[in-house]
Amino acid sequence: MAVWNRIKNLSFKQFFLLAGTFIKRPRYFFPTHRATLKTVQICDRLFKRAHHKNNVTNAFRHGLWNVLIAKKCFSKNNSVEKSVEWAKTITDLHEKLAPNAKLEMTMDLHNNEIGRNFFAEKQMQNMEEEKIIAVLKEKMKTAVKVSSIEEIEENKSEFVYIEDLEIN
Repeated sequence: MAVWNRIKNLSFKQFFLLAGTFIKRPRYFFPTHRATLKTVQICDRLFKRAHHKNNVTNAFRHGLWNVLIAKKCFSKNNSVEKSVEWAKTITDLHEKLAPNAKLEMTMDLHNNEIGRNFFAEKQMQNMEEEKIIAVLKEKMKTAVKVSSIEEIEENKSEFVYIEDLEIN
């Protein structure tokens, strides 16, 4: 399982940073874990391995991950704000624990935010998964290819990506 492999590969310091985050909010551990697994399962089904590149399917994955974390945590706290805050905490931490180059990290953080904003603005807490997928797939159509951090900052409301999607 990729999630557990990722955890096993953390340094001692990284592991305690992750553990400390969940110690503060233990009731979010299982919803976050389920959201993470569900996100990968959905993206594998829809895009095969393509979502592991820096293309538009990766943008979709980051958006979906944030929506699903917020949605699953909403069932524990009944608060959109707290759910969005937790999704930000955990996905920002992921970027810190598995750092990419600056451009890729900025892209991921941006697409995470797009997902959280969608969850809050489109009231996705009670939306069925297939509807969420459809909404985010529609959002992919307006995604913007970027080559700099400045271009990411110019596209506040759109998914962004770096590489073209290679279809095999």
